Amino acid sequence: MDGYDDVPTRDGDAAAPAERARRFDRETPARTTLIRGLDNRRGTRMGVIEDVYEDLDTDVEFEEFEAAVEDKVEQMGGLADEETAAMLIAHELRDEEAETIADIEPGMNDVKFLGKVTSIGDIRTFERDDEEAEEGRVCNVDIADASGSVRVALWDDMAAAAEEQLEVGQVLRVMGRPKEGYSGLEVSADKIEPDEDAEVDVQVLDTYRVEDLSLGASDVDLVGQVLDTDSIRTFDRDDGSEGRVANLTVGDETGRVRVTLWDGKADLAEEFEAGEVVEVGDGYVRERDGDLELHVGDRGTVERVDEDVEYVPEATDIAELEIDETVDIGGGVIETDPKRTFDRDDGSEGQVRNVRIKDDTGEIRVALWGDKADRDIELADRVVFTDVEVQDGWQDDLEASANWRSTVTVLDEGSDAAGGGAGGTSSAGTEGDDRGASDTGLGAFAEDGQKAATEAVAGETGGDDGSSGAGSESGGAGGAGGAAAATAERSAEDVEFTGTVVQTGDPVVLDDGQRTKSVETDASLRLGEEITVRGTERDGTIDADDVF
Repeated sequence: MDGYDDVPTRDGDAAAPAERARRFDRETPARTTLIRGLDNRRGTRMGVIEDVYEDLDTDVEFEEFEAAVEDKVEQMGGLADEETAAMLIAHELRDEEAETIADIEPGMNDVKFLGKVTSIGDIRTFERDDEEAEEGRVCNVDIADASGSVRVALWDDMAAAAEEQLEVGQVLRVMGRPKEGYSGLEVSADKIEPDEDAEVDVQVLDTYRVEDLSLGASDVDLVGQVLDTDSIRTFDRDDGSEGRVANLTVGDETGRVRVTLWDGKADLAEEFEAGEVVEVGDGYVRERDGDLELHVGDRGTVERVDEDVEYVPEATDIAELEIDETVDIGGGVIETDPKRTFDRDDGSEGQVRNVRIKDDTGEIRVALWGDKADRDIELADRVVFTDVEVQDGWQDDLEASANWRSTVTVLDEGSDAAGGGAGGTSSAGTEGDDRGASDTGLGAFAEDGQKAATEAVAGETGGDDGSSGAGSESGGAGGAGGAAAATAERSAEDVEFTGTVVQTGDPVVLDDGQRTKSVETDASLRLGEEITVRGTERDGTIDADDVF
């Protein structure tokens, strides 16, 4: 056999073996290289494998690639030559390439990726199933890139080396097997290598502010003021177990972030109230609906701290609102409706409650959905709503919708009433515009909020001495409580007031576009109806004798 007897011939072709060999060389040069080099098979095989390897962008060493090719040839029992096996291995390696950490999914074969070390856990030991085997060791390392973060498990010798050699901030090339772990996606590492030349755009800080958070960051410590809390919710996992989750919203001088508490940490949401300052420890950053969230798992903590943190909301004037915007708004409550329940399409029960707020530029109805409908909001409260969606409401009026993403903060009147709160405004009855401190933080709503709340309770009435009275723009003790007290000191008087019904029930609230009045009446009135009332005004409320 000359090595060419198996070369196919055309019909009627009696060409000599040499001619057929030359023809085959032209038509199938790759295979010819393998066949004609039987006397130097090793060198030829190396050339073919090297050609495939050189076209492959991989971190796998050539010796590993060559060994994988030989294994593949043996596995296929001669059904594939070295070139075919090399192409198959190359295809598998390309499938394993992960452009970013976000591309990694459970069930993939071994993957390779680049990332920055953001935290290094302690080494844990465990007993293996084989009683005679040595004690096992594992060390979890969080690695992140701009797309996200993943936990990498280093076993035995790699775990020991990690404790001695790895540092937070290092960039590593990782090869391993992804799987679904207890706390989400994990990669069990087969190989890790530092890469001093590569750069990964992930910030690693000792202490974070909200503006420092980036997708993939882990081991995050952040101090912020609690702005809102949600109730605990349960859900079913794929494995049949029940999970638990709750949320806090915290803010600092650079912004705010939603904090998601998982399973055993969910109970923490019930331990805090709006206004308290907490420190979130060992959190990790994820993305939901385009927004960053700070998550707290089994390693994380949330604790009260004795620190001063000021959150500064960037509220939009109500008069400037437009449909389809997502904004922050604040003002005084001039109307509250009872909570209503309804049936959703899926058969579950939902709930909603409407309140109406007013600032110096206008007023708007705010729909509070779900747990937000249970918030204790009353007439004359000063409130801040964040991340509300502006929609086209009833009678072509704009309406703001506070959903799961929104926060609802009822401001503490007492903190500002004496001029000592975040707003630090001066007391009522003070002439001019002197202020005890700058209007910043949540207290920045003190002036507008107290003014609107004062109008809702007592109307805009000036002091007899010409100084600012209940409707004064001075904050502090000139707020709702101070205004009511000032009105109470004055004798009751007969008044007539015309306005639109913006709240029915007890009390009725009327608004004439400039002032808001509470009215005690048994008359049956409709929302939006314009009426005139006459009666005695005492303690900021008109006891109506006539309604027409």
